[in-house]
Amino acid sequence: MRYKLLYHPAIRDDLKKINEKLKKRIKKVLETRTATVPERYGEPLRKTLKGYWKMRVGDYRIVYRIVKQEIIILAIVHRKNIYKVSDKRKG
Repeated sequence: MRYKLLYHPAIRDDLKKINEKLKKRIKKVLETRTATVPERYGEPLRKTLKGYWKMRVGDYRIVYRIVKQEIIILAIVHRKNIYKVSDKRKG
């Protein structure tokens, strides 16, 4: 089953801070792993981000939510800031 990827509007700002090589890795992960079997490669989050999942790509984390046939990408941020940023965006 293939999921449809939807992105939070702030993802553009996230990607501006990432170098091209890493952007390509992230794109590949999103299109292959996340869009096909997000539960296998992701890890469920807890507490304030319960219901969301995270996936690691180098020092960056991708936080997303699975809703039926869609995956909503909430943030792609460096690991030291990911939870603070994600918590603000989930609103």
